[in-house]
Amino acid sequence: MTDAVLVDTNIILDVTGADPHWLDWSRDQMCQYQGRLWINPLIYAELCYQAETIDAVDSIVAMLGLQYVDLPKEALFWAAKSFQLYRQRGGTKSAPLADFFIGAHAQVVGCHLLTRDPSRYRSYFPHVPLICP
Repeated sequence: MTDAVLVDTNIILDVTGADPHWLDWSRDQMCQYQGRLWINPLIYAELCYQAETIDAVDSIVAMLGLQYVDLPKEALFWAAKSFQLYRQRGGTKSAPLADFFIGAHAQVVGCHLLTRDPSRYRSYFPHVPLICP
C-alpha cells in the first residue's frame, strides 16, 4: 500500500470554491495529508469543467500541492468491471462515471481516497480505505 491519498474532485472544489459547509473539513483534510495528495486524469478533467484555461487548472493543482498521476491499465480494467456490476444492479448510466475510474485507481495502487461522497466507493470498491466525514 502506498501512503498517497487520491483526492476526489468534490474536496478540491470545496476548497477552491470556499464551500460554506465543507470548506473547513476539506481544507483540514488536505492539510493533514499535504505532500501525499494525488489526482488523476478524471479528477483533472472534472476541474477543467469550470475553468477558463488549462493554466488556471494547473495553478490550482500547484497551489494545492497536488501530484498528477496517470491511471494504470489495471485500474481501467477494474473501472469497467465495476461499471458492469453497476449496470447489473440496475444502474441507468450508459457510460462509466468518473467515480468508477477514481475508485479503481485507489484500489489498484493501494492508496486512501479522500472524499465526502463515499456511497458509490463503498458499494463498488469496498476495500479502498476512505477518508470521509
